[in-house]
Amino acid sequence: MARIELNGIKHSYLPNPSGENDFALKQIQTVWEDGGAYALLGPSGCGKTTMLNIISGLLKPSHGRILYDDEDVSPMQPEQRNIAQVFQFPVLYDTMTVYQNLAFPLKNRGVPKTEINKRVDEIAEALDLKQDLHKRAAGLSADAKQKISLGRGLVRSDVAAILFDEPLTVIDPHLKWDLRRKLKEIHKEFKLTMIYVTHDQVEAMTFADKVVVMYEGEIVQTGTPEELFETPEHTFVGYFIGSPGMNFIECTVDGTAALVDDVAIPLANSYGEKAMLSGGKLKIGIRPMYVGIHHEKVDDSIAAKVVGVEDQGFCRIVTARFGNHEIKTRVKDTRSIPDGQCWLTFPPDKTKLYSDERLVR
Repeated sequence: MARIELNGIKHSYLPNPSGENDFALKQIQTVWEDGGAYALLGPSGCGKTTMLNIISGLLKPSHGRILYDDEDVSPMQPEQRNIAQVFQFPVLYDTMTVYQNLAFPLKNRGVPKTEINKRVDEIAEALDLKQDLHKRAAGLSADAKQKISLGRGLVRSDVAAILFDEPLTVIDPHLKWDLRRKLKEIHKEFKLTMIYVTHDQVEAMTFADKVVVMYEGEIVQTGTPEELFETPEHTFVGYFIGSPGMNFIECTVDGTAALVDDVAIPLANSYGEKAMLSGGKLKIGIRPMYVGIHHEKVDDSIAAKVVGVEDQGFCRIVTARFGNHEIKTRVKDTRSIPDGQCWLTFPPDKTKLYSDERLVR
């Protein structure tokens, strides 16, 4: 395994980029620690696969260096970097058996047969493939073929890292949870450095110890699932993580209150001076689960009107409107929801302030 550092990486697919908007990746500086389980999360087109291909060597960046354990591997070809990569669709040999497919990367490197048998047996056991070891891959289901593809990436214990590019896309939804659990178990047992690319927040949160969130070619936050949920560093993280995402409302700030259409929403700290100095466009953000909804006026509550209720079984999502602003709140218990007029509360310790989309601390 290796510690992987991206040092000042920028990449453009254009031969002569003229500005920042011409770059698919914009000044990436990050470290993937040896033995870590990471998820690279973001919407389609944000640069996730570009970054993965730069790490593996399939793509040479326009600027910057890639370091493996402080060694510059930027000029090296993929095979010299000792990386295993698992793609979105299964990559295997249909005419070979499952055993032969799993053993092939080891046999190619001259690993002794006893060691091959031991390693193939371990990976087949972890992925529930033992009963299929002597079947030809061509006759298996798409799910089983992708498990073989995963196994081919996992079977080598000497790789610098294993890169997964949305590997569960072709897997039936009811099997995804099981495979993510197995990948976590394999990581825990073998301490492999894993980087898992996905646009699915559930996949990212359940697989990774650290989640790297990308937006428009930049890393906007790296943190644990709890950190991303509780303290989004960027409005995109607040919007993208959680279902529904964070509520955002444009505001101004006066001391310890955010002013929205002359309605004062209390804040935990005095942001006024910082907010004024930043000179940016200000917003407050709060998770739906923290917005209180009441039948009657309470301290620091805001008059609003219920305009929609979605029953999701385990909870109800209530949409309320005050002025031109819509706020979503999540109600998990069985209490009644106001019909029409309601009162909303915003706990100060859960209400965040953002300037030009970045968290103001």
